Parts: sequence; structure tokens; C-alpha cells
Amino acid sequence: MAKNKVTYSCSNCGAKFTSWSGRCGTCGEWNTITEEHEAIALSEKNAESVELSPIASLAISKQERILSKLAEFDRVLGGEDPGIVPGSVLLLAGTPGVGKSTLLLQVASSIKGTLYFSAEESTNQIYLRASRLGLTKSQLSIAAERDINRIIATIKQHRPPLVVIDSIQTVFDDTVAGTPGSLVQVRENTWRLQQLAKQLGTAILVVGHVTKEGVVAGPKVLEHLVDVVLYLEGDKQTGLRVLRAEKNRYGSTDEVGIWQITQSGLDPVKDPGALFEQLIGEEIPGRSLTITQEGTRAFVVEIQALLTKTSYGYPKRTAQGIEANRLMVLLAVLENRLELPLSQYDVYLNVVGGFSLKDPGIDLAIAAAIISGLTKKVLQPKMVFLGEIGLLGEVRPPFDNERRIKEAKRLGYIVNPKLRSVRAIPVLIEK
Repeated sequence: MAKNKVTYSCSNCGAKFTSWSGRCGTCGEWNTITEEHEAIALSEKNAESVELSPIASLAISKQERILSKLAEFDRVLGGEDPGIVPGSVLLLAGTPGVGKSTLLLQVASSIKGTLYFSAEESTNQIYLRASRLGLTKSQLSIAAERDINRIIATIKQHRPPLVVIDSIQTVFDDTVAGTPGSLVQVRENTWRLQQLAKQLGTAILVVGHVTKEGVVAGPKVLEHLVDVVLYLEGDKQTGLRVLRAEKNRYGSTDEVGIWQITQSGLDPVKDPGALFEQLIGEEIPGRSLTITQEGTRAFVVEIQALLTKTSYGYPKRTAQGIEANRLMVLLAVLENRLELPLSQYDVYLNVVGGFSLKDPGIDLAIAAAIISGLTKKVLQPKMVFLGEIGLLGEVRPPFDNERRIKEAKRLGYIVNPKLRSVRAIPVLIEK
């Protein structure tokens, strides 16, 4: 016996409330609160208890993973144990035009028996892309279908090792209220696909749209329901693409896959250090180099800083490639410890290549680029800056510093001397 309970949830973040309001108190969006009816059980007398097992008695059996011909893709999913785990649900997100469909088609074509369902493109459009990538002779089966019930029926009939659905925001269930992409539709469809994957042992790879803020569109429950969340990012101008895992129940989230987009698709980059070195510009003020660590890989990147006199009461701080809050903290440390008039300047920071770096080991390079841009003096040539900066201005060696130093020497760079404080940075600038 059950009764209906009225609840209210946000269609943007999935947060639940007991009453309606015009603005979501969790994500701050307006007019996203919708009414839902939930069935609540009144009696649990007929429920049976579950059987428990001591963890020590459980047998350990290694599950064979599904390997594709894209080693960079498999690396991100497992690291030392690469590949797709059977029965897992993976979410791939990225900005429009970054290459999600290209990557999916290459992965799907490399695994025999894969089913590809597209709710956004016709089969002719998929064939044209496959022709450009040279994949028309693969054993991939495709269908242009949006009905989740027909998709699930087809999966049960064929029981493939891998299923690709592009995208989860465009498939729908006509028995569920709401339009495609709404909170109810996305949540229910993802839940059904998750249960199906566990039941059949079929891995399901779905595409998720990304908002202008760079996060997966729709409710946050989508990221909680899946086993793996992958982000494909890159700069259209450079043609470089980086795949990283934000969530991975079956492996590390430290590994990254690096490709260079060409006419034949996404080609793996075997030596990222040598490739990123080609993006480095000439020796000018406001430019510094560092070695960043992504998983087991270390490669050189260029940091650019531009400072201009502010014409407003509050200076602008714009950052591409690092978190804006991190830039604000570093500017506050430099202004406080070096007494630099940074509050009088607008600061624009950029990581060349269009990649997002969360590595704190690049702090010293950011500080060096800012000081160089402010003083209009060039940093010492062929020098990379390694170090993490604390709130008191102290400089600490970054994680896995030896690997970074080894990569710098391999590419012919020198590493900055060991610094204890940001006060020593101006010494490294040419006079």
C-alpha cells in the first residue's frame, strides 16, 4: 500500500525541496523548481531481510576488461589495468565541436559487436563521418533512434559488449512525464540503462551535453548514477585534445589521454613533451614555462600573463586554463609579500594549448609570468619554474618533482634554483 507525496526538485541540479520557490537554493538558478509526485510505502511488513556475507569469505576474481584499439582511451579508464569494465556505465562530456562523436565512433568501431544509437544524427550523417575516418569496413551496427524502450529492447536482443548512446539528453520515454532533457526524463532513462548494464554485463557509453559553465547539463544525479565520468577538452586552434576522468569507480582519475585531431580522426600523441614544446613562443615579457604532471606523464606548458592599467575601480581578473580563485590567491600573495601594485592592473592569464590545469606545482610559473608581465622584463631563457606557493609566500617542491626535472632535462631546459620564498623570483628575471 502506498500514497503519493508531493515534492519539489530543481531541473538544473536535482536538489529536492519541501515547497516551491522561484529560485533554487542550491545552484541559484531561477524558475527551475518543478513539482513531482513520489509513491511512499506505508508498510514494510512483507519485506524480507538480505543475506550477508563476511568480506573475508568473498572470492576475488579479476574481471577481463574490454580493450579498444585506442590505447590513450583505455589508459584513462584504468591506468595500469586499462580498458572498459563490462557492465559499467560511462558518461562522456565535452563542449560542442571538441570531437566527442569522432572519439566515440573510433572507440565503437574498434570493438566487435558494438551497437551505436544516435538520437541527434541520421545514419547517413554517421556514415559520412565514418567514411572520413576510414571506418566503413568495421563491424559496427548503427541506428538513429530516440525511444529508450526500443533501444533497451534491441540491446536485450543482441547483448553486445558495448553500447554507445548519443546523447542521453535527447532520448525519451513516452511513458514518463517531461520533455527530452528534463530532470525526470534524464534521471529515469539513465537509471534504466544502469540497471540494464548490470543485468546483462554490457558496458554502456553515453554522451552528455555541457553547459556554458563547462559542467554536464541536466541534474547532478546523472553523474552519480554512472560509474565513470569522462571529459574531453581542448583548443580548436591547436587541434589538441585531452581526455580526463573526473570520476572512476574502477580505477584512478589521474591518467589523461592526449590526441591530435587530423583528417583521419584523433591520432594519439606518443610524446606530449615534444609536441607541447612546439607551441612555445618567443622570449617576451609575461611568458614563463613549467612542467605539469598529469597522471604518469609530465610535459612542458607555457603560461602567459598580460597586465594592463585598470580603468575601473575594481580590477579585472581573467584566467583560462586555471581556476580564477587560484589566480586571485596568487595575486594577493604577490601583492602582500613583494609589495607589487597589482590592484592597479587588470590581469589576464592563459595556459597555451587550451587545457585546464589543476596542478598546484605550476604556481611558481604563474607568479613568474605575472611579475615578468608587470616589469616588462624577460625571464631567463630555457628555464622552467616548478613550485607550489603557500599563503605566506613560501615555495614548496611540487608532487613528483623528480619526474618533472627529468622531463625538463630531456627537452633541454633548466629548472629554477630551489626557492624558499616568492621574494626570490625577481632575481630570476633578466635586468
